[in-house]
Amino acid sequence: MFYTDVKARAPIADYDQSLVWTTVLLLGLGLVMVYSASIAIAEGSRSTGHQPAFYLARHGLYLAIAVIAALIAFQIPLRLWQRAAPFLFMLGIVLLILVLIPGIGREVNGSQRWISLRFVNLQPSELMKLFVVLYAADYTVRKAGHMDSLRKGFLPLFVVMMIVSWLLLREPDFGAFVVISVIAMGILFLGGMNWKLFAGLFGLMLAGFAGLILASPYRLQRVIGFMDPWADPYGKGYQLSHALIAFGRGEWFGVGLGASVEKLFYLPEAHTDFLLAVIAEELGFAGVAAIVLAFCWVVMRAFAIGRRAAALERYYPALVAQGIGLWIGVQAIINIGVNMGVLPTKGLTLPLLSFGGSALVATCCAIGVLLRVDWENRQLMRGFTV
Repeated sequence: MFYTDVKARAPIADYDQSLVWTTVLLLGLGLVMVYSASIAIAEGSRSTGHQPAFYLARHGLYLAIAVIAALIAFQIPLRLWQRAAPFLFMLGIVLLILVLIPGIGREVNGSQRWISLRFVNLQPSELMKLFVVLYAADYTVRKAGHMDSLRKGFLPLFVVMMIVSWLLLREPDFGAFVVISVIAMGILFLGGMNWKLFAGLFGLMLAGFAGLILASPYRLQRVIGFMDPWADPYGKGYQLSHALIAFGRGEWFGVGLGASVEKLFYLPEAHTDFLLAVIAEELGFAGVAAIVLAFCWVVMRAFAIGRRAAALERYYPALVAQGIGLWIGVQAIINIGVNMGVLPTKGLTLPLLSFGGSALVATCCAIGVLLRVDWENRQLMRGFTV
């Protein structure tokens, strides 16, 4: 549907069509590439019944659920999201506690990040990213008059975020910890926190990250391995070295869809954390560049929608929209950086593309909320109430 702006006399859509189509293209490409990256793994694994399309079927199911969840999220007004934000945040904390309880949480590769729901696994840290966006935006709006105060403005949120951070590091899920910390700090800054106070807290946060890395031999080894993966290509540098080989083989336009060699049991987590390396090998620089541009567009639209909401004096929706853009942008940057060897290896998926039900559902819900912010903006510009 379209309406005409009185001043410009130009048709304007009821929703951001470019954002929708960019998201659809990323989801579609993710479905194709997850299948391509997982055929050999699925066919050679007893747990999948040696079915080549096992991960394709699972990802297709997750995608259908994610799209339905996004449509439901779009139907919910932002005022209801704001009322529910503290309760959703508490639900997220409860889930993070449950995942650490033996018998409830499921351990995979040394990390206890999943709650088994019989047929699927729920990863609370993925849902927590959305809950933190909603809660931090609500907190910032409520504390707008105290953004210059460390005690009244920052400290209360800092305390609850420390609880969340401690729970995430107990799993451990350092990647989610980084993303959630950036989301909370970013929303505070966008909400008007004093820049001197923010700079000091940002410095403390960097020092805290460094301390966590130095205090953990496991994380320190990952950083050392990332700096020189070829020093131990069959040990701590194995995953990254094969990701770099995949990038090198892809050159400009790739070796062709389905023709990757690295996915043939050489590159671990080829359909999840390192999906981009398979894309680089099969579609080349052109494919990777297209994905980077698509993410740039999604983030730009999120911030543009947020600015429009702020111009309409809708400050909570504005911070939610920009928080979602910050979340997707930061996680995409980290995943791309890890795949290219410019950042330490982290267990973070590529938003909207990688295999993983919880991540896909949470991100699609976020896109649904973002489109709802945009839709409400356009309704107000037409003179309607929302």
